[in-house]
Amino acid sequence: MTPKTKTASLLAAFGLTMLSLSFAAVPFYDWFCRTTGYAGATITSDQDSDVILDQTMLIRFDGSLEAGMPWEFKPQQTEMTVRIGETNLAFYEAYNPTDHPIAGTASYNVQPDMAGGYFTKIQCFCFTQQVLQPGERIVMPVSFYVDPTIIDDPEAGLIKEITLSYTFHTTPLPEAQAALAPAPGNPVN
Repeated sequence: MTPKTKTASLLAAFGLTMLSLSFAAVPFYDWFCRTTGYAGATITSDQDSDVILDQTMLIRFDGSLEAGMPWEFKPQQTEMTVRIGETNLAFYEAYNPTDHPIAGTASYNVQPDMAGGYFTKIQCFCFTQQVLQPGERIVMPVSFYVDPTIIDDPEAGLIKEITLSYTFHTTPLPEAQAALAPAPGNPVN
């Protein structure tokens, strides 16, 4: 193998390795954020906290839509004061004012970012795709608690309020519904 061929082979292998790593970076980063709460990603759990403290935290709620998403979407309450460790229930409302079904998925985060590792969701509309029929309005719950270990963190323990934000994004309709749905702008029979 000549030096030029060897160099070209090494560069090609390096390029393929970097390309492979770039595809792996997105799921790895998502896993890392969900696991650590980095970048305001929240933690999920299938059970309530074992410990409820007398200390409280102000939780603010925010809802927005990506550009072009025709739904109306908002929290039913703008804030609530919760006991740390206690399971709470908040509600968001979505409405499809169009004449055709629209599917959406919510992305979420919390602010400040360092609170993400302590904000635990038990059930959330954001875990699954939502499909709203023409003119349909739904109320969607989110069950959550603030992990009591937050008070042991030298920085996060100073947090007095957390903002939970959702943004709904348009997603393709499930195949079964897409086949039945009229084209946007066409009336429903």
